[in-house]
Amino acid sequence: MKRSIVGLWLALAAALMLALTGCGSSDPLSGGGSSGSNTGPIKIGAANFPENVVLSQIYGQALQAKGITVEIKAPIASREAYFPGLKDGSLDLVPEYTGVLLQYLKKDATQTSSEEVYTALKGVVPAPLTVLDKSAAEDKDAIVVTKATADKYQAKSIADLAPKCGEIVFGGPPEFQTRADGTPGLTKNYNCTFKEYKALDVGGPLTVKALEDGTVQAGDLFTTDPTITAKGFVVLEDPKSNFAAQNVVPLINSNKATDAVKQVLNAISAKLDTKALLDLNGKLGAADKPSPAVVAKEWLQANGLL
Repeated sequence: MKRSIVGLWLALAAALMLALTGCGSSDPLSGGGSSGSNTGPIKIGAANFPENVVLSQIYGQALQAKGITVEIKAPIASREAYFPGLKDGSLDLVPEYTGVLLQYLKKDATQTSSEEVYTALKGVVPAPLTVLDKSAAEDKDAIVVTKATADKYQAKSIADLAPKCGEIVFGGPPEFQTRADGTPGLTKNYNCTFKEYKALDVGGPLTVKALEDGTVQAGDLFTTDPTITAKGFVVLEDPKSNFAAQNVVPLINSNKATDAVKQVLNAISAKLDTKALLDLNGKLGAADKPSPAVVAKEWLQANGLL
């Protein structure tokens, strides 16, 4: 009888240890975390480009440091690919950009300033999703050309380039061809229709290489991309505000947005500015190629958030 009782207690103790182990790791780079007040882990996604990936790590590690269980997912192509996951619950949280998210949800949105875009966005985000505090950090799409192309067409702005768009091969991500502020917006706002569109990557090495070797004469890059300065590219001004304000903002399932979660994410937004994005991207592009997890941890520590 004693043997059976001892055996029962041992089995219960083993089960308890297994359950505690399943709560997650305390290693901030593992994607786990100890149990918090939210039900189940917060599943964090990201678009497939370095800046968004490091932002997802910043969110995840900061939440984890406060005892909130997280699961940081591998990056997923683009908004068109990951947004359905937010709606069906396979993702709970992603770092987003206000202007492009607004235009994704409301294709006829006309707001362009930071506050107008944010206010409009809060009104159209579908339940159960919600946006938390926006940051001052802004990363916009930009039409970028080499200095040689800018000189050839005497172009400082998209308006300057527009009369010559029929001579130009343009490169960018596949989805730029259908987004409201992509080629449809350039046609609508600047009467710019390119000679050819080459589907490349999301502000990445393929677009940079194509600009350098002349495969394309203009491309879509992000304003916080350190490659622009490093390669001497020219960012064309956007006098008609085809590209609206793009402040980084957490997009989260409201069922996971507890007071503790909101406090952590809003504290990140309060510290995050455009200079921080430039610095993060610069580190990600360094010769030693540090991982987004390491870069995120360093930023959180430097800002007293870890």
